[in-house]
Amino acid sequence: MTNTTLNDRALIRLSGEDVRGFLQGLVTNDTSGNLPVWAALLTAQGKVLFDFLIWGDERDLLIDCEREAAEALTKRLTLYRLRRAIAIAPEPDLAVHWAPQGDLGVVDPRLSELGQRWLAPGGEGEGADAAWRAHRLSLGVTEGRAELGDGTTLWLECNAIELNGVSFTKGCYVGQENTARMNWRQKVNRRLIVVPAAEADEKRQVVAYPDLGWSVEHRR
Repeated sequence: MTNTTLNDRALIRLSGEDVRGFLQGLVTNDTSGNLPVWAALLTAQGKVLFDFLIWGDERDLLIDCEREAAEALTKRLTLYRLRRAIAIAPEPDLAVHWAPQGDLGVVDPRLSELGQRWLAPGGEGEGADAAWRAHRLSLGVTEGRAELGDGTTLWLECNAIELNGVSFTKGCYVGQENTARMNWRQKVNRRLIVVPAAEADEKRQVVAYPDLGWSVEHRR
């Protein structure tokens, strides 16, 4: 049986006092409605620090993020927590799963063609990470700090509108002012795009995947 686990992903559990309200004032998307949603935590200037999916688990929230970024994201959220009675900790008993089609999970909120995603205990051995990355890049979808620029790229330049990663009706969050201004002015001068490796421009390249034949670039 195929192992559907995404081993490169980790889950952070938020539990306690009004966790939806806590994230609502921090992240780019609306946590008060249906979940999962794709969202980001930005700098005050509207540049991406972390991107992730947010899932609901009864009164708790689960953040589906890059494994290598999970510790840094946990620390950042803990700084914002202040004196709220909220616990922020790794969730070791669940894993993120993916399949390109089927009915095992929910449709990825970014783009239906990305396939199905769900949370369950992890499988053993090699997971689905390589297949997921190839599938995602073939659809032109970027994610993670290496591709999104690790604090150097504006959220709307990451195709956040097109991939349902931002709400313009939810109210304030970190980086909201510049993000809203860009949208109001309809002024996104550059974007992240995925191009065939043969068409790569080294001056605009963010990260290359020569084994997959793709290049992520920041172009006008």
